[in-house]
Amino acid sequence: MAEKRRKFDQEFRDGAVRIVRETGRPIAQVARELGINEGTLNNWVSRDRQRRSAADGGRLTGSEREELLRLRRENAELAMERDVLKRSVVLWVKEATR
Repeated sequence: MAEKRRKFDQEFRDGAVRIVRETGRPIAQVARELGINEGTLNNWVSRDRQRRSAADGGRLTGSEREELLRLRRENAELAMERDVLKRSVVLWVKEATR
């Protein structure tokens, strides 16, 4: 009996591509974690990259794209650190006012 093809909704596809794009983890690793075929995820990521480069109008060079990606990752990390610090200050103020 032939194996039935699994269908993934667009939200799942977008989320999987976003994980690869924002974390910089290898496609193979993300595919294993999500339980999908590596080739399938690779196709989704490739389509996303093509769509994004078309949206850029080809204005960014390869090094500029790499820098933009690096800066976006750094920005996300700094935002998380800021949020942790905000929470710790709130706890510290509560302790000090007791």
